[in-house]
Amino acid sequence: MRSPFLDVKNISKTFQPGRDVQVAALVDVTLSFNRGEFVVIHGPSGSGKTTLLNIMGGLDTPTAGDVVLDGEKVTGVPEKQLSRLRRDHIGFVFQAYNLIPVLTARENIEYVMQLQGRSRLECANRTRQVAEKLAIDKLLDKLPNQLSGGQQQRVAVARAVASSPKLILADEPTANLDSKTAAGLMDMMQALNEDEGITIIFSSHDPPVIAKAKHSVLLRDGMVAADGFPG
Repeated sequence: MRSPFLDVKNISKTFQPGRDVQVAALVDVTLSFNRGEFVVIHGPSGSGKTTLLNIMGGLDTPTAGDVVLDGEKVTGVPEKQLSRLRRDHIGFVFQAYNLIPVLTARENIEYVMQLQGRSRLECANRTRQVAEKLAIDKLLDKLPNQLSGGQQQRVAVARAVASSPKLILADEPTANLDSKTAAGLMDMMQALNEDEGITIIFSSHDPPVIAKAKHSVLLRDGMVAADGFPG
């Protein structure tokens, strides 16, 4: 039997905000995802969504458990190996966009590809291709502060997609957007998922956004309360 594309095995995460205080953010979370899935992780505020995404992406370390991406361990590996894994195989989309303010949209999108050592021509061609899909091809020479929130988030998605990662992790990508802009962004992300076959896992608390997913995981108090395929 084939192994899952992304395997989350018995992940727990405990924070210690005070000497005698411990907070369990995640408790024995086990999940499996197949290649090319469009997944939402949802649940109340404080349920562990962001912590789980950060651990899956190697941005945080679990107290216990393992994450394996396409046969390669994400947890418990040397930082140099982890940096390479994130650079080459994982794209991130953050709630606050996290664009580099002194770079144009084009330069933000090309940034990770340049770190990968791609040629200038390859970067330019890939940027144009992704920008057209996300309807930001006329905005590439603008700085982030010249763009609306929805446009900035589309640039952030383009940056995550352009480097052709195996996995994109998006933490509340529509949280700062109005409902119409959010719906448009999710439609674009869904199209990218289908056209490019990139596995996308995003967190949300917004019912219309949650309804877009093909695989739904509900977290409650740091534990998996439901895991299934709606409809």
